[in-house]
Amino acid sequence: MNTPAHRGFTLIELVVSLALVALFATIALPLAELTVKRGKETELRLALRQIREALDAYKQAVDEGRILISPGDTGYPKQLILLVEETKDARTQGGTPLRFLRRIPRDPFADPKLRPEETWGLRSYRSPYDRPQAGEDVYDVYSQSPDSGINGIPYREW
Repeated sequence: MNTPAHRGFTLIELVVSLALVALFATIALPLAELTVKRGKETELRLALRQIREALDAYKQAVDEGRILISPGDTGYPKQLILLVEETKDARTQGGTPLRFLRRIPRDPFADPKLRPEETWGLRSYRSPYDRPQAGEDVYDVYSQSPDSGINGIPYREW
C-alpha cells in the first residue's frame, strides 16, 4: 500500500525563505531612501535655477528701465515675493504687467508647514559670498537645510 505524499514546507525551507526576504529588504530599503533623496535633490536644483533666473530677469528689467527703482538701490527685488507679484512695465503705455515667476518654488528639504518664500535663506547683494546674510534686497537664495547632498556638498552651498 502506498503512503500519501506529504505536501507543504519543512521548517528549514521556511527559515531560509524568511532569511532571503529579510536580506532583500535590507538591500532595498537604502536604495529606496537614496531614490527619494535623489528626487528631492533634483527638485532643489530645479527650484534654485528657477529662482535665480527670475532674479536675473528682474535685475535685467531694472537695467533696461522697465522697472523704476530709487537711487541707491541695487536693482534686485526687496523681497522674494516680488518675483510673483505683478509689476508694471515703465516703458510701455499703460504699464504692461510683468511677472517673473508664476509661483515661488519651495525648498524640498524645508518644513512643509512654511510658506514657499519662507523656506529659503536669502542673500543680499552686499552680503559676503562665504557668509550669506539677508539684507535690503534679494540677490540670491540658498537652502537652509543642514544636510549634505549625495555628492557630499552641503545643500546651503548649492
